[in-house]
Amino acid sequence: MTRFPIPTLSLKLVPILALTALLLAGMVGPALAQATDSTSVPAPSPAANANPASDPATTTTTNLIRTMMQAVGESREMKAEYDRIVNNPIAPPDTRSPRATLGSFLLIMQEANRIWLDTRDTYLQTSKLKLTPEEMENVAEVKALIEKASQTMDLSGIPAATRHRTSIELVLQLQEIFDRIFLPELTDIPGVDAGGVQVDGGTLRDKWIIPGTGLTIARMADGPRQGEFLFTAASVDRIPEDYFTIETLPMTSDKGEDFYAYYIYTPGNLIPPQWYEYIMDGPEWLKLHFGGQTVWQWMGMALTIAVLLLCCIAYIRWNSFRPVPLNLARRQMRSILHPVLLLLAVWLAVYVCNEQINITGSLLLYLSTVSGVVFWVTSAWLTYQVLQLIYIWAVHNPSLNKTSLDASLLRTGFKVLSLAISIIVLGYGATQIGIPIYGVVAGLGVGGLAIALAAQPTLENFIGGLILYADGIVRVGEFCEFDDLAGTVEEIGIRSTRIRALDRTLITVANGDLSKRKIVNYSKRDVFLFRHKIGLRYETPSDVLKAVSSQVHDYMVAHDRVSEDPLRVRLVEYGDYAILIDVYANIRASTMDEFLMLQEDLLYEIRALVEANGAEFAFPSSTVYLARDGDGAEPETLSPPEAATGANGNRRWTATA
Repeated sequence: MTRFPIPTLSLKLVPILALTALLLAGMVGPALAQATDSTSVPAPSPAANANPASDPATTTTTNLIRTMMQAVGESREMKAEYDRIVNNPIAPPDTRSPRATLGSFLLIMQEANRIWLDTRDTYLQTSKLKLTPEEMENVAEVKALIEKASQTMDLSGIPAATRHRTSIELVLQLQEIFDRIFLPELTDIPGVDAGGVQVDGGTLRDKWIIPGTGLTIARMADGPRQGEFLFTAASVDRIPEDYFTIETLPMTSDKGEDFYAYYIYTPGNLIPPQWYEYIMDGPEWLKLHFGGQTVWQWMGMALTIAVLLLCCIAYIRWNSFRPVPLNLARRQMRSILHPVLLLLAVWLAVYVCNEQINITGSLLLYLSTVSGVVFWVTSAWLTYQVLQLIYIWAVHNPSLNKTSLDASLLRTGFKVLSLAISIIVLGYGATQIGIPIYGVVAGLGVGGLAIALAAQPTLENFIGGLILYADGIVRVGEFCEFDDLAGTVEEIGIRSTRIRALDRTLITVANGDLSKRKIVNYSKRDVFLFRHKIGLRYETPSDVLKAVSSQVHDYMVAHDRVSEDPLRVRLVEYGDYAILIDVYANIRASTMDEFLMLQEDLLYEIRALVEANGAEFAFPSSTVYLARDGDGAEPETLSPPEAATGANGNRRWTATA
């Protein structure tokens, strides 16, 4: 049987490794104080450990297992129950009584140890780099048996993220404790045998303390395993402390090997890989251990983290020099790539540290907590980015009817939805790393109240944006006038609205302020008003005036883009210098540019009709009378027809007699 020595630590390495351990403890120690402080459970006094009417512990685990196996061989029913407990991978252990719980644990671990040792010794005698399919099945069976043995414990106090790996260590530590102490005879343990039949119908005490220890098997008062006898959560917390207290004591069983020490100080998962021989053949200081890890494990973990950090830094620097895509969807895809790569880096680090280097103990709790925090925060980040990509796809999908789609409303809705789902992901992740769900909900409630009080203006703007949406006052792309502002709405966000003014400047207005303003939405017009006055000279004959009015009216009626009602072409006023004909109509146009084009065509045609009838447009004019005082001469008259315009645009008048 292969044995791996566990040398002591050189004093020269203590300061370095201690500093590393302190740094790691400073990172996440407060979050794991409850999970890792095994000293919080005080050791009970001898009086408390005493079980009424029980004999002193005088037997070993080997004798107990031999007694149970003898009973299995003598009874067909017991043999069937033994096969169910040990060989059926989905059958739970027998936890009907303290005797059944302890017996199930010992029988299950006996079978797990047998398969584990046979597979390990067979593999290490070869030079194969990988396990054969049969050996991999054996390793999987050993894991299943250890997992089943952990079902005899109340593991509710261990975070879900580290429960699997921690349960393996606890099972192996408990086994080593039993291998170093004496246990009572099987008949002195209350209850029925594992797989036995209850015939006396007597009642059992709610708990039983293993003599000479603080380990208690008690009936679960509530929860999904109510009524079962399990090692209590307090006992589970003290298992590591008890193991490290008696690990140097000689074994009372004939097993002869510390499976827990073998497990934590070797790489791989239960079976060490072939490359471990190079470490065993290397210098002795590589195998020195401190803080539950060997030197080579500390070095391997540090090297793994350093390589991943360098890769992250190299990627960030390389990404900073990449050109930014013009396509919005491609830019969002690049944003999704960041959290995906970070998740892969975290998964790779966890795989190397857990499956290859095999980090265990309290350091495993620290690493699992840090990796869990990074994993769930990154998952929330990835969730947000993916939902934003869905938004971009929905808005820019050619198959969708963009006329019925409010892009700004979708943007805001997806942002709120993405943020809400990301918070839910974070809350679930918090429960997975050991934070109680009630604490998460209470924290979110208190935090939400604090945010609501501190961000009251922001909430006002958010509600203002919802009012803009609900009332349908403005939408993206519409031209509006807001009191003293005017421009095209470019974006309606959660907090503010961006308006592009006519001079192309960008104006940002808070939604709360905008919802209180007087808003004139020109883009909501279904038609555009066409109203112009035609000024004709007073010298125009009446029949020409009537002809011009009639022809302009007929032209407007015949135009396909002019509404039939209202439509008026009437002589409305004799002005100071012209006879005025009012043209009033509505033009059907979808945009301002289209309306201006139609208006231009209409004005050209009206001018042509006026000129075709021999009429002329009037312009401002006046008649000036000049006279001398006392000479009796007729005054000279300056009339408009004789007026001329100078080169500088000023009007020059000529006198007529």
